[in-house]
Amino acid sequence: MSSFIRWVDARFPLTKVWKEHFGEYYAPKNFNFLYYFGGILTVILIIQIVTGIILTMHYKPDVDLAFASVEYIMRDVPAGWFVRYLHSVGASMIFVALYVHMFRGLMYGSHRSPRELIWLLGMLLYVAMMAEAFFGYLLPWGNMSYWGAQVIVSLFGAIPFVGEGLAEWIRGDYVISDATLNRFFAFHVILLPLLLALLIYLHIVALHKVGSNNPDGVEIKQQKDETGKPLDGVPFHPYYTVKDTFGVGVFLTIYLAIVFFLPEFGGWFLEKDNFAPANILQTPPDIVPLWYLTPYYSILRAVTFEWLPGGAKLWGVIAMGGAIVIFFFLPWLDRSRVRSIRYRGWMFKTMLTLFVITFVMLGYLGTKNPGHVDLIWFKNVTWAQIGLVIYFAFFLLMPIYTRLDKTRPEPDRLVK
Repeated sequence: MSSFIRWVDARFPLTKVWKEHFGEYYAPKNFNFLYYFGGILTVILIIQIVTGIILTMHYKPDVDLAFASVEYIMRDVPAGWFVRYLHSVGASMIFVALYVHMFRGLMYGSHRSPRELIWLLGMLLYVAMMAEAFFGYLLPWGNMSYWGAQVIVSLFGAIPFVGEGLAEWIRGDYVISDATLNRFFAFHVILLPLLLALLIYLHIVALHKVGSNNPDGVEIKQQKDETGKPLDGVPFHPYYTVKDTFGVGVFLTIYLAIVFFLPEFGGWFLEKDNFAPANILQTPPDIVPLWYLTPYYSILRAVTFEWLPGGAKLWGVIAMGGAIVIFFFLPWLDRSRVRSIRYRGWMFKTMLTLFVITFVMLGYLGTKNPGHVDLIWFKNVTWAQIGLVIYFAFFLLMPIYTRLDKTRPEPDRLVK
Protein backbone atom coordinates (compact mmCIF):
# COMPACT_ATOMS: atom_id res chain seq x y z
CA MET A 1 0.00 0.00 0.00
CA SER A 2 2.83 2.42 0.86
CA SER A 3 4.43 1.64 -2.50
CA PHE A 4 1.18 2.46 -4.26
CA ILE A 5 0.84 5.75 -2.35
CA ARG A 6 4.43 6.70 -3.27
CA TRP A 7 3.61 5.90 -6.91
CA VAL A 8 0.54 8.18 -6.74
CA ASP A 9 2.44 10.94 -4.90
CA ALA A 10 5.01 11.01 -7.69
CA ARG A 11 2.20 11.87 -10.11
CA PHE A 12 -0.39 13.60 -7.91
CA PRO A 13 0.04 15.40 -4.52
CA LEU A 14 -2.27 13.02 -2.63
CA THR A 15 -0.35 12.94 0.67
CA LYS A 16 0.29 16.71 0.50
CA VAL A 17 -3.40 17.47 0.04
CA TRP A 18 -4.34 15.08 2.85
CA LYS A 19 -1.89 16.68 5.27
CA GLU A 20 -2.80 20.27 4.35
CA HIS A 21 -6.56 19.84 4.57
CA PHE A 22 -7.03 16.99 7.07
CA GLY A 23 -4.11 15.31 8.84
CA GLU A 24 -2.04 18.42 9.61
CA TYR A 25 -4.74 21.07 9.37
CA TYR A 26 -5.09 22.39 12.90
CA ALA A 27 -8.56 23.55 13.94
CA PRO A 28 -9.50 25.27 17.22
CA LYS A 29 -10.20 22.75 19.95
CA ASN A 30 -13.35 24.46 21.26
CA PHE A 31 -15.73 23.89 18.33
CA ASN A 32 -19.33 23.34 19.49
CA PHE A 33 -22.26 21.61 17.78
CA LEU A 34 -22.90 24.62 15.50
CA TYR A 35 -19.71 23.70 13.65
CA TYR A 36 -21.24 20.40 12.52
CA PHE A 37 -23.18 22.10 9.77
CA GLY A 38 -20.33 22.70 7.34
CA GLY A 39 -19.78 18.94 7.10
CA ILE A 40 -23.54 18.32 7.08
CA LEU A 41 -23.91 20.63 4.07
CA THR A 42 -21.22 18.70 2.20
CA VAL A 43 -22.88 15.33 2.89
CA ILE A 44 -26.37 16.52 1.88
CA LEU A 45 -24.99 18.08 -1.30
CA ILE A 46 -23.44 14.73 -2.22
CA ILE A 47 -26.82 13.05 -1.58
CA GLN A 48 -28.50 15.63 -3.81
CA ILE A 49 -26.03 15.00 -6.63
CA VAL A 50 -26.37 11.21 -6.42
CA THR A 51 -30.18 11.24 -6.20
CA GLY A 52 -30.33 13.88 -8.93
CA ILE A 53 -28.33 11.68 -11.30
CA ILE A 54 -30.68 8.76 -10.63
CA LEU A 55 -33.75 10.94 -11.18
CA THR A 56 -32.45 12.26 -14.51
CA MET A 57 -32.29 8.67 -15.78
CA HIS A 58 -36.10 8.53 -15.67
CA TYR A 59 -37.20 12.17 -15.90
CA LYS A 60 -38.46 13.68 -19.19
CA PRO A 61 -37.90 17.47 -19.59
CA ASP A 62 -41.00 17.90 -21.76
CA VAL A 63 -44.19 19.73 -20.81
CA ASP A 64 -46.31 16.80 -22.01
CA LEU A 65 -44.24 14.16 -20.20
CA ALA A 66 -42.56 15.81 -17.19
CA PHE A 67 -45.38 15.37 -14.67
CA ALA A 68 -46.10 11.84 -15.83
CA SER A 69 -42.40 10.94 -15.61
CA VAL A 70 -42.34 12.06 -11.96
CA GLU A 71 -45.42 9.90 -11.32
CA TYR A 72 -43.63 7.01 -13.06
CA ILE A 73 -40.61 7.49 -10.78
CA MET A 74 -42.87 7.50 -7.72
CA ARG A 75 -44.97 4.48 -8.68
CA ASP A 76 -43.05 2.19 -11.02
CA VAL A 77 -39.29 2.73 -10.63
CA PRO A 78 -37.91 0.42 -7.91
CA ALA A 79 -37.31 2.60 -4.83
CA GLY A 80 -38.11 5.61 -7.02
CA TRP A 81 -40.33 7.15 -4.34
CA PHE A 82 -37.42 6.95 -1.90
CA VAL A 83 -34.97 8.61 -4.28
CA ARG A 84 -37.46 11.34 -5.18
CA TYR A 85 -38.27 12.10 -1.54
CA LEU A 86 -34.58 12.05 -0.61
CA HIS A 87 -34.06 14.71 -3.26
CA SER A 88 -37.09 16.87 -2.50
CA VAL A 89 -36.67 16.73 1.30
CA GLY A 90 -32.91 17.18 0.82
CA ALA A 91 -33.52 20.55 -0.84
CA SER A 92 -35.18 21.80 2.35
CA MET A 93 -32.66 20.15 4.66
CA ILE A 94 -29.81 21.87 2.82
CA PHE A 95 -31.35 25.23 3.61
CA VAL A 96 -31.97 24.26 7.24
CA ALA A 97 -28.24 23.48 7.57
CA LEU A 98 -27.29 26.54 5.51
CA TYR A 99 -29.24 28.98 7.67
CA VAL A 100 -27.76 27.51 10.87
CA HIS A 101 -24.30 27.74 9.26
CA MET A 102 -24.86 31.42 8.42
CA PHE A 103 -26.27 32.15 11.87
CA ARG A 104 -23.19 30.65 13.47
CA GLY A 105 -21.04 32.90 11.29
CA LEU A 106 -23.00 35.96 12.46
CA MET A 107 -22.77 34.94 16.11
CA TYR A 108 -19.04 34.32 16.21
CA GLY A 109 -17.87 36.92 13.69
CA SER A 110 -16.73 34.53 10.98
CA HIS A 111 -17.19 37.37 8.47
CA ARG A 112 -14.53 39.53 10.14
CA SER A 113 -10.91 40.01 9.02
CA PRO A 114 -9.07 37.97 7.79
CA ARG A 115 -12.10 35.89 6.65
CA GLU A 116 -13.92 38.40 4.43
CA LEU A 117 -13.28 36.35 1.28
CA ILE A 118 -14.60 33.19 2.96
CA TRP A 119 -17.82 35.07 3.77
CA LEU A 120 -18.15 36.46 0.23
CA LEU A 121 -17.63 33.02 -1.32
CA GLY A 122 -20.16 31.60 1.14
CA MET A 123 -22.70 34.22 0.12
CA LEU A 124 -22.12 33.40 -3.56
CA LEU A 125 -22.79 29.78 -2.61
CA TYR A 126 -26.02 30.87 -0.91
CA VAL A 127 -27.22 32.73 -4.01
CA ALA A 128 -26.21 29.84 -6.28
CA MET A 129 -28.07 27.43 -4.00
CA MET A 130 -31.22 29.55 -4.19
CA ALA A 131 -30.93 29.61 -8.00
CA GLU A 132 -30.41 25.84 -8.06
CA ALA A 133 -33.50 25.32 -5.89
CA PHE A 134 -35.59 27.70 -8.01
CA PHE A 135 -34.64 26.03 -11.30
CA GLY A 136 -35.31 22.58 -9.86
CA TYR A 137 -38.68 23.67 -8.48
CA LEU A 138 -40.19 23.95 -11.97
CA LEU A 139 -39.06 20.50 -13.14
CA PRO A 140 -41.94 18.39 -11.68
CA TRP A 141 -44.26 20.61 -13.76
CA GLY A 142 -46.84 20.74 -10.99
CA ASN A 143 -49.37 23.53 -10.82
CA MET A 144 -47.62 25.43 -8.03
CA SER A 145 -44.26 24.98 -9.79
CA TYR A 146 -45.67 26.48 -12.98
CA TRP A 147 -47.35 29.48 -11.37
CA GLY A 148 -44.49 30.05 -8.95
CA ALA A 149 -42.05 30.24 -11.86
CA GLN A 150 -44.49 32.50 -13.72
CA VAL A 151 -44.56 34.98 -10.83
CA ILE A 152 -40.85 34.93 -9.99
CA VAL A 153 -39.66 35.27 -13.59
CA SER A 154 -42.12 38.11 -14.20
CA LEU A 155 -40.41 40.05 -11.40
CA PHE A 156 -37.34 40.47 -13.59
CA GLY A 157 -39.58 42.33 -16.03
CA ALA A 158 -39.84 45.18 -13.48
CA ILE A 159 -36.15 46.06 -13.95
CA PRO A 160 -35.95 49.27 -16.03
CA PHE A 161 -34.69 49.07 -19.64
CA VAL A 162 -33.46 45.44 -19.60
CA GLY A 163 -36.22 43.77 -17.55
CA GLU A 164 -38.47 42.47 -20.32
CA GLY A 165 -35.57 41.18 -22.38
CA LEU A 166 -34.04 39.51 -19.33
CA ALA A 167 -37.32 37.83 -18.38
CA GLU A 168 -37.77 36.63 -21.97
CA TRP A 169 -34.22 35.21 -21.98
CA ILE A 170 -34.80 33.35 -18.69
CA ARG A 171 -38.04 31.86 -20.02
CA GLY A 172 -36.66 31.21 -23.49
CA ASP A 173 -40.12 32.23 -24.67
CA TYR A 174 -42.79 34.86 -24.07
CA VAL A 175 -44.47 32.59 -21.48
CA ILE A 176 -43.44 29.65 -19.27
CA SER A 177 -43.31 26.84 -21.82
CA ASP A 178 -41.40 23.79 -23.02
CA ALA A 179 -38.40 25.99 -23.81
CA THR A 180 -38.40 27.22 -20.20
CA LEU A 181 -38.57 23.69 -18.83
CA ASN A 182 -35.63 22.56 -20.97
CA ARG A 183 -33.64 25.65 -20.04
CA PHE A 184 -34.27 25.21 -16.33
CA PHE A 185 -33.38 21.52 -16.61
CA ALA A 186 -30.01 22.42 -18.16
CA PHE A 187 -29.34 25.05 -15.50
CA HIS A 188 -30.36 22.73 -12.65
CA VAL A 189 -28.51 19.62 -13.83
CA ILE A 190 -25.35 21.05 -15.44
CA LEU A 191 -24.62 24.76 -14.99
CA LEU A 192 -25.43 25.31 -11.29
CA PRO A 193 -23.86 22.04 -9.99
CA LEU A 194 -20.60 22.94 -11.75
CA LEU A 195 -20.72 26.45 -10.29
CA LEU A 196 -21.50 25.07 -6.82
CA ALA A 197 -18.58 22.63 -7.02
CA LEU A 198 -16.21 25.46 -7.98
CA LEU A 199 -17.46 27.76 -5.20
CA ILE A 200 -17.25 25.01 -2.57
CA TYR A 201 -13.66 24.29 -3.60
CA LEU A 202 -12.74 28.00 -3.37
CA HIS A 203 -14.61 28.34 -0.06
CA ILE A 204 -12.68 25.46 1.53
CA VAL A 205 -9.30 26.58 0.13
CA ALA A 206 -9.87 30.12 1.45
CA LEU A 207 -10.92 28.71 4.84
CA HIS A 208 -7.83 26.54 5.18
CA LYS A 209 -5.58 29.41 4.10
CA VAL A 210 -6.50 31.67 7.05
CA GLY A 211 -7.78 28.99 9.43
CA SER A 212 -11.13 28.37 11.08
CA ASN A 213 -12.80 30.80 13.42
CA ASN A 214 -14.04 29.61 16.83
CA PRO A 215 -16.60 30.56 19.50
CA ASP A 216 -14.06 32.81 21.25
CA GLY A 217 -12.96 34.62 18.09
CA VAL A 218 -9.30 33.98 18.99
CA GLU A 219 -6.68 33.48 16.28
CA ILE A 220 -5.03 30.21 17.30
CA LYS A 221 -2.16 30.73 14.83
CA GLN A 222 -0.79 33.51 17.03
CA GLN A 223 0.09 31.11 19.86
CA LYS A 224 2.33 28.22 18.70
CA ASP A 225 4.70 25.77 20.35
CA GLU A 226 8.34 25.21 19.44
CA THR A 227 7.36 22.93 16.53
CA GLY A 228 5.08 25.59 15.00
CA LYS A 229 1.81 23.88 15.97
CA PRO A 230 -1.00 26.02 17.45
CA LEU A 231 -1.23 25.56 21.22
CA ASP A 232 -5.04 25.72 21.09
CA GLY A 233 -5.46 23.58 17.98
CA VAL A 234 -5.97 19.90 17.27
CA PRO A 235 -5.55 18.02 13.97
CA PHE A 236 -8.78 17.97 12.00
CA HIS A 237 -8.31 14.23 11.59
CA PRO A 238 -9.11 12.24 13.63
CA TYR A 239 -10.65 14.65 16.16
CA TYR A 240 -13.16 16.49 14.00
CA THR A 241 -13.72 13.79 11.40
CA VAL A 242 -15.02 11.61 14.24
CA LYS A 243 -16.98 14.43 15.84
CA ASP A 244 -18.49 15.54 12.52
CA THR A 245 -19.43 11.94 11.73
CA PHE A 246 -21.53 11.88 14.89
CA GLY A 247 -23.21 15.20 14.01
CA VAL A 248 -23.89 14.07 10.45
CA GLY A 249 -25.34 10.81 11.80
CA VAL A 250 -27.82 12.64 14.04
CA PHE A 251 -28.83 14.99 11.23
CA LEU A 252 -29.27 12.12 8.75
CA THR A 253 -31.47 10.30 11.28
CA ILE A 254 -33.80 13.31 11.40
CA TYR A 255 -33.58 13.69 7.61
CA LEU A 256 -34.54 10.04 6.97
CA ALA A 257 -37.33 10.18 9.56
CA ILE A 258 -38.88 13.03 7.57
CA VAL A 259 -38.37 11.15 4.28
CA PHE A 260 -40.12 8.03 5.60
CA PHE A 261 -42.87 9.52 7.75
CA LEU A 262 -43.47 13.17 6.74
CA PRO A 263 -42.03 13.91 3.27
CA GLU A 264 -44.50 16.70 2.54
CA PHE A 265 -43.98 18.22 6.01
CA GLY A 266 -47.48 19.60 6.13
CA GLY A 267 -47.07 21.32 2.76
CA TRP A 268 -43.85 23.13 3.71
CA PHE A 269 -41.58 20.79 1.73
CA LEU A 270 -44.07 19.70 -0.96
CA GLU A 271 -47.27 21.69 -1.54
CA LYS A 272 -50.54 19.93 -2.30
CA ASP A 273 -50.96 22.02 -5.48
CA ASN A 274 -47.82 20.41 -6.89
CA PHE A 275 -49.51 17.01 -6.91
CA ALA A 276 -51.61 18.25 -9.82
CA PRO A 277 -50.14 18.89 -13.28
CA ALA A 278 -49.49 22.45 -14.45
CA ASN A 279 -52.66 24.14 -15.67
CA ILE A 280 -52.49 27.56 -17.31
CA LEU A 281 -56.22 28.02 -16.67
CA GLN A 282 -56.21 27.22 -12.94
CA THR A 283 -54.27 29.49 -10.60
CA PRO A 284 -53.58 28.16 -7.08
CA PRO A 285 -55.37 30.15 -4.33
CA ASP A 286 -52.06 31.48 -2.95
CA ILE A 287 -48.91 31.44 -5.09
CA VAL A 288 -45.88 31.20 -2.83
CA PRO A 289 -42.35 29.83 -3.21
CA LEU A 290 -40.99 27.14 -0.93
CA TRP A 291 -40.24 28.14 2.66
CA TYR A 292 -36.54 28.89 2.25
CA LEU A 293 -37.30 31.73 -0.17
CA THR A 294 -40.39 33.11 1.58
CA PRO A 295 -38.57 35.71 3.76
CA TYR A 296 -37.51 37.53 0.58
CA TYR A 297 -40.91 37.01 -1.04
CA SER A 298 -42.46 38.60 2.04
CA ILE A 299 -40.13 41.62 1.69
CA LEU A 300 -41.15 41.89 -1.98
CA ARG A 301 -44.85 41.98 -1.08
CA ALA A 302 -44.29 44.40 1.82
CA VAL A 303 -43.65 47.26 -0.63
CA THR A 304 -47.16 48.42 -1.53
CA PHE A 305 -46.65 52.14 -2.09
CA GLU A 306 -47.71 52.84 -5.67
CA TRP A 307 -46.71 56.52 -5.38
CA LEU A 308 -43.03 55.51 -5.50
CA PRO A 309 -41.27 56.35 -8.80
CA GLY A 310 -41.58 53.31 -11.04
CA GLY A 311 -44.31 51.77 -8.92
CA ALA A 312 -44.44 49.38 -5.98
CA LYS A 313 -43.41 46.34 -8.04
CA LEU A 314 -40.07 47.87 -9.02
CA TRP A 315 -39.23 48.91 -5.46
CA GLY A 316 -40.40 45.55 -4.14
CA VAL A 317 -37.92 43.85 -6.45
CA ILE A 318 -35.20 46.29 -5.36
CA ALA A 319 -35.98 45.60 -1.69
CA MET A 320 -35.94 41.84 -2.25
CA GLY A 321 -32.64 41.99 -4.14
CA GLY A 322 -31.17 44.40 -1.59
CA ALA A 323 -32.12 42.04 1.25
CA ILE A 324 -29.78 39.43 -0.28
CA VAL A 325 -27.04 41.74 -1.58
CA ILE A 326 -26.62 43.53 1.76
CA PHE A 327 -25.23 40.31 3.28
CA PHE A 328 -22.16 40.75 1.06
CA PHE A 329 -21.30 44.03 2.83
CA LEU A 330 -21.47 42.57 6.34
CA PRO A 331 -17.65 42.35 6.85
CA TRP A 332 -17.41 46.13 6.39
CA LEU A 333 -20.59 47.08 8.23
CA ASP A 334 -19.51 45.37 11.44
CA ARG A 335 -17.19 47.79 13.29
CA SER A 336 -16.99 45.96 16.61
CA ARG A 337 -13.64 45.61 18.40
CA VAL A 338 -14.31 41.90 18.99
CA ARG A 339 -15.55 39.03 16.84
CA SER A 340 -17.53 36.68 19.05
CA ILE A 341 -20.93 37.32 20.58
CA ARG A 342 -19.43 36.05 23.85
CA TYR A 343 -17.59 39.35 24.26
CA ARG A 344 -20.05 41.75 22.62
CA GLY A 345 -22.47 43.98 24.47
CA TRP A 346 -26.25 44.11 24.76
CA MET A 347 -26.76 46.17 21.58
CA PHE A 348 -25.46 43.55 19.17
CA LYS A 349 -27.14 40.71 21.07
CA THR A 350 -30.48 42.53 20.98
CA MET A 351 -30.22 43.41 17.29
CA LEU A 352 -29.20 39.87 16.31
CA THR A 353 -32.11 38.40 18.31
CA LEU A 354 -34.55 40.81 16.65
CA PHE A 355 -33.10 39.97 13.24
CA VAL A 356 -33.52 36.22 13.72
CA ILE A 357 -37.10 36.61 14.99
CA THR A 358 -37.88 38.95 12.09
CA PHE A 359 -36.39 36.57 9.52
CA VAL A 360 -38.54 33.70 10.82
CA MET A 361 -41.61 35.95 10.92
CA LEU A 362 -41.04 37.11 7.34
CA GLY A 363 -40.66 33.49 6.25
CA TYR A 364 -43.99 32.63 7.86
CA LEU A 365 -45.77 35.67 6.42
CA GLY A 366 -44.43 34.85 2.96
CA THR A 367 -46.66 31.76 2.94
CA LYS A 368 -49.80 33.68 3.92
CA ASN A 369 -52.22 36.00 2.14
CA PRO A 370 -50.96 39.58 2.76
CA GLY A 371 -54.50 40.86 3.30
CA HIS A 372 -55.35 38.38 6.07
CA VAL A 373 -54.66 38.64 9.79
CA ASP A 374 -52.63 35.58 10.83
CA LEU A 375 -50.72 37.35 13.61
CA ILE A 376 -52.20 39.55 16.29
CA TRP A 377 -53.54 43.07 15.69
CA PHE A 378 -52.39 43.84 12.14
CA LYS A 379 -52.76 42.45 8.65
CA ASN A 380 -49.92 40.28 7.36
CA VAL A 381 -48.70 43.00 5.01
CA THR A 382 -48.35 45.44 7.93
CA TRP A 383 -46.28 42.94 9.92
CA ALA A 384 -44.17 42.34 6.79
CA GLN A 385 -43.53 46.10 6.51
CA ILE A 386 -42.46 46.21 10.16
CA GLY A 387 -40.22 43.21 9.50
CA LEU A 388 -38.71 44.91 6.45
CA VAL A 389 -37.71 47.93 8.56
CA ILE A 390 -36.13 45.74 11.29
CA TYR A 391 -34.37 43.57 8.69
CA PHE A 392 -32.60 46.49 7.01
CA ALA A 393 -32.03 48.30 10.31
CA PHE A 394 -29.94 45.36 11.50
CA PHE A 395 -27.49 45.95 8.65
CA LEU A 396 -27.69 49.71 8.02
CA LEU A 397 -27.38 50.65 11.70
CA MET A 398 -24.64 48.08 12.32
CA PRO A 399 -21.73 50.57 11.90
CA ILE A 400 -23.30 52.64 14.70
CA TYR A 401 -24.38 50.09 17.31
CA THR A 402 -21.32 47.84 16.88
CA ARG A 403 -19.05 50.85 17.41
CA LEU A 404 -21.03 52.10 20.45
CA ASP A 405 -21.55 48.65 21.97
CA LYS A 406 -19.70 48.02 25.21
CA THR A 407 -17.49 44.96 24.70
CA ARG A 408 -15.23 42.83 26.86
CA PRO A 409 -11.65 42.13 25.73
CA GLU A 410 -11.09 38.84 23.95
CA PRO A 411 -8.68 36.42 25.67
CA ASP A 412 -5.25 35.61 24.22
CA ARG A 413 -5.96 31.89 24.44
CA LEU A 414 -9.11 29.83 24.01
CA VAL A 415 -11.33 29.61 27.07
CA LYS A 416 -11.46 25.96 28.14
